[in-house]
Amino acid sequence: MATPTATRTPPPPAQKRKKTFSQYCKSIRGQQTIITVLFMILPLLLLFLFTYLPLFKMVQFSLYDMRYIGKRTFVGLQNYIDVFARDDCFAALRLSLYYMVGSVVQMAMALLFATILSFPVKGGGIFKGCIFFPYLICGISVGFIFKFFFTRGFVLDSLLGFIGFDLESLPYWLSGTRINNWMLMASSVWRYMGQNMVLFIGAIMSVDASMYEAAEIDGCSPFQKFLYIILPSIKTIVVLNLILSVTGALSAFEAPYVITDGAFGTSTYFVLMNRLAHANQKVGLACAMAIVLLGIIVLATLFQK
Repeated sequence: MATPTATRTPPPPAQKRKKTFSQYCKSIRGQQTIITVLFMILPLLLLFLFTYLPLFKMVQFSLYDMRYIGKRTFVGLQNYIDVFARDDCFAALRLSLYYMVGSVVQMAMALLFATILSFPVKGGGIFKGCIFFPYLICGISVGFIFKFFFTRGFVLDSLLGFIGFDLESLPYWLSGTRINNWMLMASSVWRYMGQNMVLFIGAIMSVDASMYEAAEIDGCSPFQKFLYIILPSIKTIVVLNLILSVTGALSAFEAPYVITDGAFGTSTYFVLMNRLAHANQKVGLACAMAIVLLGIIVLATLFQK
C-alpha cells in the first residue's frame, strides 16, 4: 500500500523593497516623470501668468468702480447691471449679426474653393496662395487697405466711375448707415476666407480616394460626391470653423476700429469696450463687459456643439 506524499506549501513571496527617492529618480520611469514635469513647468507658468491670472484680475476689477490710476470703490454686481441696462452695449452686440452673416458667406465660399482646389486643377497652387495671402497680412494693414478702398472718391468709386457709374449716385460706403457695416463685413470675409479654405483642404485631402472611385463607378455626380462623401467626412472641421467664425464675429475689432473708428453706427462690442476702458477710463465696466462677452461665447460654443 502506497503511502500518501506530504504536500509542501510554497514559501511566501518575498516582499518588494520600496525604492528610495534617489533610486526612483535614477530609474527609467522616474527620469520620464522628471523630464515631463520639467517640460510642463514653463508652459504652465506662462499660461498661468498670461491667461488665468489676468482673467482672475479682470473678474476682480469688474466688481469695482475704478480707473487705471486712482481710488477703487467696490460696487459689487453694479457694473454687470449697467452692462445689461446700457443701450449702446446691446446695439454693439447687434452689429455682431452682420459679421455672423459674413461668417456663413465666408465658410460657404471657403468650402467651395477648397472642394475645387483639393483636386488637380491647372494653376491650383497659385489660386491657393492668392486666396490664403490676405490672412497673412496684419489686421491693421488690412484695415488701412479697405479704408482707402472705400473712402469717397478713392479706389472703389474710381473703378465704378471707370465702368460708367455716376459718382453722385454712389452711396457713401463708410458713412452711410445702411451699407457701411456690410462693407466692413466684406473686408472681414476677404481676410479670413483663406484660413477656412486651408483647413477645409486639409480635411478633404484626407478622405480615402477609393470612395471617389466607387462613387464614379456608381455614376454619382460631382454634387453627390460632395454631399455624400466630402461633407460627412469633414463634419468635424466644419464645426470647428463654425465655432471660430462665430466667436470671431462676436469679438470683431480691427476692421471697425481702423476703418471707421466705430463712427457712423459701426462700433462693435470690442470697439465700445476699448473706448470705455481707455477713453472714458471706466475700467470696471469694461471688465464686466469682457466677462459678459466670455459667457456669451461659451454659450454659443456649447450651443453649436
